[in-house]
Amino acid sequence: MINIWNGTPLGYKKEYDNEHNINRPELEGFAINDGKKHSCFLILPGGGYDHMSDHEGANVAKRLNEKGISAFVLYYRLKPYAHPIYLWDVKRAMRYIRYNAEKYGIDADKIGIMGFSAGGHLSCLCAEYYDSFEYEPVDKADSISARPDLLCMCYPVVSITKPISHMRSGDNICGDNNDIRDRLSCELNVRDDMPHTFIWHTFEDKSVDCRNSLEFASAMKEKEQYFELHLFPKGKHGLDMAEGIEGTEQWFSLFCNWLKREDFII
Repeated sequence: MINIWNGTPLGYKKEYDNEHNINRPELEGFAINDGKKHSCFLILPGGGYDHMSDHEGANVAKRLNEKGISAFVLYYRLKPYAHPIYLWDVKRAMRYIRYNAEKYGIDADKIGIMGFSAGGHLSCLCAEYYDSFEYEPVDKADSISARPDLLCMCYPVVSITKPISHMRSGDNICGDNNDIRDRLSCELNVRDDMPHTFIWHTFEDKSVDCRNSLEFASAMKEKEQYFELHLFPKGKHGLDMAEGIEGTEQWFSLFCNWLKREDFII
């Protein structure tokens, strides 16, 4: 595991230590070591910002490796931490990977981010706020851009202000500051330089309404930002690779076809 903060994490609070909280965020590396340069994805598991899903990380990274893509899984901090700590962890991880691209055999111009559920929300926040909600630089890595080159959102939480919202995620990321909800609702903050984006969701998702993805896609269209959206009929929330779910299990092959068009798979 890689300690992305090179010691005590920025914003660390000892009193927040508990069995569910990752108080010292770490990266798990799945870099391909074959002497060549590869594209890379930073993977953010879901969990509603109060626990970390154990099936939306390493398994996905290994599938990306099979396609010649390196990956890192970020175990970011959780409740009772609140905004902007989650975002700091992600931006620091992006900067760490890009700063150390040569070391890991990664193309520094081909580093994407993908997240599942609440991790999809956080990955989008990184794309929307890669240059704001900043922290004080820790070392030279913090001079590097945290902007992802591609964005993949898997059954994502998007809105935390509307009836379709996943309220637990919104409550956890906002903490006591409800005034920040609009700024942390992804569909309300699409910018003019969004990375190309791949989104998928299922109609049967009862935990995170698929209208989260539809509203985000609509907001992207309003801003004339490039995206690809797939809405599948079958499958509950939290499917990760969706193996055995007829129709929905094709999401990864569709994603890989998209990556080829984006020159992320050679």
